[in-house]
Amino acid sequence: MCCIGPLFSTRAQQRAPDVFFTMNPSKHAAVWIDHNEAHVFFVDPEHVRESIVHAPHPHQHLHHKANTIGAGKVAEDQHFYHAVAESLREAHEILVTGPGQAKLWLLKHLQRHDPAVFDRVIAVETVDHPSNNQLVAHARHYFDVTDRRLI
Repeated sequence: MCCIGPLFSTRAQQRAPDVFFTMNPSKHAAVWIDHNEAHVFFVDPEHVRESIVHAPHPHQHLHHKANTIGAGKVAEDQHFYHAVAESLREAHEILVTGPGQAKLWLLKHLQRHDPAVFDRVIAVETVDHPSNNQLVAHARHYFDVTDRRLI
């Protein structure tokens, strides 16, 4: 377990000890994000590596802020999105998924604060709450089709 700043933790999980990723990190990453956490998967046809970035206040209601003039929206936590961006640094191609606005706020953050990572985002898709296996299968299929187009 490694820490990113005092508020965030990421946890790298591998299905089995794998020398492949220590020498050849996958160039493909898929991230599923909501306001509570982001699941980042580095995938290739045979291997998967997952890290999870947790928001510092995962159960905070983001829609209305009491006694405010205007929209009354609570501002998004940029530290959370920066931690997600850091977890995506080694990816060459990124597929961003998620059920709501968080994926768009991640893109907005990347465009403003991490343009090198933003430039590697190749697609954004609305996806409800897939299992980890479903998301990995979708990412493998997506990147396989994308790679074939590049050949």
